[in-house]
Order: sequence, then structure tokens, then C-alpha cells
Amino acid sequence: MTQATLPDGTTFNRVMLKISGEALMGDQGFGLHPPTVERIAREVKTVHDMGVEICMVIGGGNIFRGLQGSAQGMERTTADYMGMLATVMNALAMQSSLEGLGIHTRVISAITMNEVAEPYIRRRAVRHLEKKRVCIFAAGTGNPYFTTDTAATLRANEMACEAIFKGTKVDGVYDKDPVKFADAKRYDTVTFDEVLQQHLGVMDASAIALARDNNLPIIVFSLDEPGGFKGILAGEGTYTRVQG
Repeated sequence: MTQATLPDGTTFNRVMLKISGEALMGDQGFGLHPPTVERIAREVKTVHDMGVEICMVIGGGNIFRGLQGSAQGMERTTADYMGMLATVMNALAMQSSLEGLGIHTRVISAITMNEVAEPYIRRRAVRHLEKKRVCIFAAGTGNPYFTTDTAATLRANEMACEAIFKGTKVDGVYDKDPVKFADAKRYDTVTFDEVLQQHLGVMDASAIALARDNNLPIIVFSLDEPGGFKGILAGEGTYTRVQG
């Protein structure tokens, strides 16, 4: 598979979209905001309509975050499993919105729950992608102590994705929080090692190391920018590319 490049207008054939659970909250402080879920689904549809094969991983922080539960005295393993179940709820919500837009979607869970999701079988998932179905990978890696960032990177490698698109609230990677500091500088490109050394907070260290070891670029962009996902695939827009 040839590696597509940005920003010369070349599109990717297969990508992983990673978004946080908080992205589905809208302006609420908790849970799901259906109009926001639908807005993100429409962004995915515009890319799907380009012929790009799409994988998704959605966090669960809008419902339950394992680390916070652990910090409040809950056993870490149990708290992490609860967080994984939260990601399944988000995946089902996104599936409902996507299918409402006419896009065939499969929720594929790392924890077996046959009534609501398919079990993860790599070859079957690849076949879904080849048939232009959106695959939403839920329940993380199925293991505690691993974040959905790591799950997204793992699945992106297994599916032979050409890049991970990390949708955030800001339009790239900055040297410090742009919300708090007016003089924050945005990077056009940054290396995996710089992200780790400077603690730039793109993804957790395990995910960055896994992406680095497999030379899988991460494109950080704003999910709040209408048309941003499609624009970047078309070689436009503002983003930061994390690469080797």
C-alpha cells in the first residue's frame, strides 16, 4: 500500500478517525447530545462519499472514565472495564446516526456481546472496510490499563490504515494550551519523539510509541470545524501532522 502524502491534495484510501467521548457531549456536561452525534456523523459521511474507507474509535469519557473511577477508590481493572462498556454505548449511538444517513456501519467489540455488536475478527473487519462499511471499534483493546488512544493505534495498524485522524477541539498540536495562552505556537509537523519528550499530549505514550514503531502518521485537527475532516483529506485546512 502506498503512503499518501499531505498537503498535495492526495487522498488516503483507508483511515482511522479517533474522537473522544467528550466530543459527543455537545455543550452538556455529561452523556450524549444527539444533534452533536449527528453532526459528527455527517462529517464522516462527507469523507465516506469520497470513497475513503473509514474505521472509528470513540472514547467513553462522556459516560465513565476508568482512571477517574480508580482515583476515587474503585479497583482499576473494574473501572477500566466499565469505561470499555461506555465506549460501546457511544459506538451504538454513532452507528444509529450513520445508518440514519444511509451508511452501512458495523460496531465491532473487543468484549463479546453478540446481541449488540460483532466480535473482533480481523479478516472480517477488513472485509467490511473493503465493502465500504464504516467499522466502529468498541471496548478498547478488551484489556484494562490500555486507553482508547492505544486501541485506535492498534486497530489502525491491524487494518492497514494509512493515518490516524485525531479529532480534537483545537486545530492541531500546540507547544502549550492555546485556550489559556494567547502566544501558544501551533506545529505544522512534529515528530513522535518530540511529542513524547515535550509531553505534548497528542495521545498517551503507549499509543505514540506504537504509531512510531509502525511509522503510522497521526493527523491532529479540529472536529468543531465544519468540513474539516473532508478538507484535510483533500489537502486543505489547518492541522498538525505527527510523523517519524
